[in-house]
Amino acid sequence: MSTLERLFKLKEQGTDVRTELLAGLTTFLTMAYIVFVNPSILGDAGMPKDAVFVATCIAAAIGTLVMGLYANYPIALAPGMGLNAYFAYGVVKGMGFPWQAALGAVFISGCLFLAISLFRVRELIIKGIPHSIRTAITAGIGLFLGIIALKNAGIVAAHPATFITLGDLHKAPALLAILGFFVIVALDRLKVRGAILIGIMAVTVLSFFVAGNTFHGIASAPPSIDPTLFKLDISAALSIGILNVVLVFFLVELFDATGTLMGVANRAGLLKEGKMDRLNKALLADSSAIVAGSFLGTSSTTAYIESAAGVQAGGRTGLTAVTVAVLFLACLFIAPLAGAVPAYATAPALFYVACLMLRELADLAWEESTETVPAVITALMMPFTYSIANGVAFGFISYAVLKLLTGKAREVPLIVWIIAAIFVFRYTYLGAE
Repeated sequence: MSTLERLFKLKEQGTDVRTELLAGLTTFLTMAYIVFVNPSILGDAGMPKDAVFVATCIAAAIGTLVMGLYANYPIALAPGMGLNAYFAYGVVKGMGFPWQAALGAVFISGCLFLAISLFRVRELIIKGIPHSIRTAITAGIGLFLGIIALKNAGIVAAHPATFITLGDLHKAPALLAILGFFVIVALDRLKVRGAILIGIMAVTVLSFFVAGNTFHGIASAPPSIDPTLFKLDISAALSIGILNVVLVFFLVELFDATGTLMGVANRAGLLKEGKMDRLNKALLADSSAIVAGSFLGTSSTTAYIESAAGVQAGGRTGLTAVTVAVLFLACLFIAPLAGAVPAYATAPALFYVACLMLRELADLAWEESTETVPAVITALMMPFTYSIANGVAFGFISYAVLKLLTGKAREVPLIVWIIAAIFVFRYTYLGAE
């Protein structure tokens, strides 16, 4: 038995090394944008962008490597979008906290996250999620991926009156994304291996000829991480009354990551009777990544919904995640090459995965409104609030309220009441941030 087979149980999951490597490359290409976006956002908080770039790559590599080697799941981790924006614009610029203290808050929330994972409290929470909400999480992530993909492709755009409208379909990025989408769907239907990756690379190549994309070389030396390494200020975070910030970080980390883990694992067919076999290992992987990221100098690290693209490409084991981790480390030296893949090249892959994930809604018991209405609310609130955590929160709250009002309160697990109450407290006392 080969080392890879022993580590990842490839045959048991019906996969092979080539498929896993291609899936890892696919996942990496769909989420590589974070190594450029995260430094830009945290740079607005006064953090040194070059150091944040290095911290982003290393934090993503560490978290994803642990997920792959320890938990054996094809799920990649990196500093989370939304969490980084809250860190920069909400905590640092909005509340006036130094970025060092904000990193301290991330560390504290990561420790709380690690504690509830070690003591299996988080596993208890996940097991208490009703089937309808669990199903809706997968579909909601699909809708969330869909709006991200359409935005990245320029097919939808912001509008002052209607919030969202059709983008300019005369522009090359939108046209290339549409072409890439049809290529991916057709190739995948014809069972061409690496269909998603072929589509991404085809759009990238065409972008140099018709969309003004420019090539900036292949390799460059990584900058120093010293300006952010171990610069977190835990004592400041504790002394300046940052409890509200810690609670928000904690709740968003908990349900963003939990929702993503469940949704991607479900899409990969890795759930058994609605449960993840190595759930606690996966939870420890993403919680330890938050702590590591705070030491390196980046906002909270979390599981990425873009992992669903790698799953669609055939990824079923931790070898997919290890591949992503290696590519993040390589990105320290090949940032110019990774940056050559535009967002509209990966958008078709994400949109196709979004279409496939919506099939989960067919599993709902549509005749029981106290189950289906909370499920639909969960799914819709994710894209419309641009947050997986908000979708899960409103799903829990509506589930508890509707069961209570229809005399079915006994059907609600205790953990659902507790979580619903926590979210009601969060929105009424802490606000939406």
